[in-house]
Amino acid sequence: MRLFVALDLEEQIRRRISLYVQGLSGFAPEARWAAAASLHVTLKFIGEQPEEQMPHLQEALAAIQTRPISLALRGSGFFPTASKPRVFWLGIKAAQDLPDLAAHVDKALTALAIPREEHSFAPHLTLARVGSGAPHLPREKKSTSRFARLQKQLTAMPEPDFGTMTASEFYLYRSQLSPKGSRYTKLASFPLRG
Repeated sequence: MRLFVALDLEEQIRRRISLYVQGLSGFAPEARWAAAASLHVTLKFIGEQPEEQMPHLQEALAAIQTRPISLALRGSGFFPTASKPRVFWLGIKAAQDLPDLAAHVDKALTALAIPREEHSFAPHLTLARVGSGAPHLPREKKSTSRFARLQKQLTAMPEPDFGTMTASEFYLYRSQLSPKGSRYTKLASFPLRG
């Protein structure tokens, strides 16, 4: 099973983001846009795990104790840089509690031989990725040209603000890949208390 750990979004925020994406997707029609229903704040990508590992994963995650986390969803940007964009994302502003939770998850799963994260935690929601195709263009040229109209449109708009929410639990998800995109299923939830 392909697994990851994440926070879910409140429905009201999810609806606002969905409307935002509907308004912008025409400015980058060749990009792969995420479905609003699948948006989540990834805390840790685990990867492929045998089903027998599930009880151990759940036990390790259930032992994490931290208080509920307030998140403000606002701002946007591009990875790796605005001049060479491959991913369009929405920003997440949160206190140190959010990166601390990601670190607790990472540490708890290290005990199960799951490799530690190599990069710093950068909370965001991925809205769009450069799609495949246009093989005659170098990768940098493809991503720049596919996001150019979107970047121009964003400069004419105010910074997006989708509101704030409080996450009171986090989840272990299963990711199933398909030609129509990934499908995510919640396998277990863990309360944030502290």
